[in-house]
Amino acid sequence: MPVLTATEATNDIQEIGSAIDAIAGDLHVPGFLITIILSIAIFICAKIISYIFRRSFRKFAARNPKLSQLMASLLWRVCSVIVWMVAVLAILALWGIDLTPVIAGLGITGVVLGFALQESISSLFSGFMIALNDPFRVGDWVEIGQDGVAGTVVAMDLMCVTLTTGDNKKYTVNNKYVWSNTILNSSYVDRRRIDMSVDIAYDMDTEKARNVLMSLISSYPEVMKDPAPVVEVNKFGASGITIIVRPWVKPGDYWKIFWRFNAEVLGVMRANGLDMPFNQLDVHIIGEK
Repeated sequence: MPVLTATEATNDIQEIGSAIDAIAGDLHVPGFLITIILSIAIFICAKIISYIFRRSFRKFAARNPKLSQLMASLLWRVCSVIVWMVAVLAILALWGIDLTPVIAGLGITGVVLGFALQESISSLFSGFMIALNDPFRVGDWVEIGQDGVAGTVVAMDLMCVTLTTGDNKKYTVNNKYVWSNTILNSSYVDRRRIDMSVDIAYDMDTEKARNVLMSLISSYPEVMKDPAPVVEVNKFGASGITIIVRPWVKPGDYWKIFWRFNAEVLGVMRANGLDMPFNQLDVHIIGEK
């Protein structure tokens, strides 16, 4: 690959200046006016090219399921940065600004910036890893880290992921933190299982309780028939028998069914003569002989 030396760069800038002066002489207008016009033209071209890149990547991502919108956004941003860097260098060259000292100092500056921006650089590469592996998409509900933040993904850029919680709080999470922790995506699947439990007293009929709970959970139209709900005796506790209730629903119906079941189960159990016990302690006093 040919390398542009400092002398060649200076000669190129001088040639550009001479060309502008020649054009200005032919048109009988000041040279700086031609420079301004060309600079504006380069700026407009860079904006148009950046817009074309953005639309092209979005359309390609919409047609190709292997390329997520997050990856398309990252690629567009990288291409946009390159386009604008070229545009800025071209405009500076038009104005006769010698970039040789700047280019020569990039080596030392790069080392200094590498130490100063190592966290940002790590987040940048983590963002690419997230986009390549596609663990979530915009609109998915995710939990990041064992005791971390949970919410709906609303945006992602080169440095961070933006989430909104159920109570409308906004979290901005560093890409490095996201990629270095466990990501639980609750929206990427077509169905979810709700794990719930109901306690009944020891003197209650467990088979009757199972039938009542199965009838209640099966009455909800959002509950899937295949796979069928599971209602079974799970364990024997200190105060009662625990029966698990595990229906399958679409991810968007998870909380609706969870809250509805918990709001209705007590009344249904009482209506069928089934007691739901509370924690209790039996104390037996033995008298002195």
